[in-house]
Amino acid sequence: MALKKTLTIAGSDTSAGAGMQADLKTFQEHNTYGMVALTAVVAMDPETWSHDVTALPIELLDKQLKTALSIKPDAIKTGMLGTEEIIGRAAQAFKDSDAEYFVVDPVMVCKGEDEVLNPGNTEAMIKELLPIATVVTPNLFEAGQLSGLGRLTSVEAMKTAAQIIHDRGAQHVVIKGGKALEGEEAVDLYYDGETFTLLTTDKFQSSYNHGAGCTFAAAVTANLANGLTPREAVINAKAFVASAIKNGWKMNDFVGPVQHGAYNKVEKIDVQTKEV
Repeated sequence: MALKKTLTIAGSDTSAGAGMQADLKTFQEHNTYGMVALTAVVAMDPETWSHDVTALPIELLDKQLKTALSIKPDAIKTGMLGTEEIIGRAAQAFKDSDAEYFVVDPVMVCKGEDEVLNPGNTEAMIKELLPIATVVTPNLFEAGQLSGLGRLTSVEAMKTAAQIIHDRGAQHVVIKGGKALEGEEAVDLYYDGETFTLLTTDKFQSSYNHGAGCTFAAAVTANLANGLTPREAVINAKAFVASAIKNGWKMNDFVGPVQHGAYNKVEKIDVQTKEV
């Protein structure tokens, strides 16, 4: 049987823990045929691990998208898009494709950075990406930006943000609370427009979580391509990334990536669900 085809429109993380490298590893673990249209290259200073982001020419992105869409992906996801023009190109790529699913990972900062890469991107994401998103997967910071609520510190605030983001067009919203919320559990909130569902696992005290957000969104994308419902895709992705985080490893003195193969090769972690 032919593999389902998945496309990521994302940046390259030279350390290979996040970005399109994490996406392709995750697509492979989910038995889909992964493709990439590269938007930017991120390099790190070996002495400080500060990030240097270089956007690729828009003409080169257009050529990549033309190639990828000719192969007819079943599901498309976004990662680092970098500029408003690139955001518009990503949205148009999905509209021009035969793909059934569009997963938006609204990347706004690089690991280790404190400010939005480009403040105008937030409005572009709201205008261009949310109205066509099958699933959008913001973390707490990104959900605060997309909803206009700012800093989110509670499940109730997450619920309000999810409602706003859904009202702005996204069919399904999952806000990743992860280890940022207080408590002994890693909590994410899923909203389908009708029901709020908490997704929880144990909170693993691991600092080796580089690439967790990219990995989660890529897992959702692959799951959708493979025929899971959005709810099933999100729950499975939560289990997949929890295993990856628990089994993360130290790369150097600055960062440690998740282990993308942990769910299939090391251990599976159960996800608890509760409507709230």
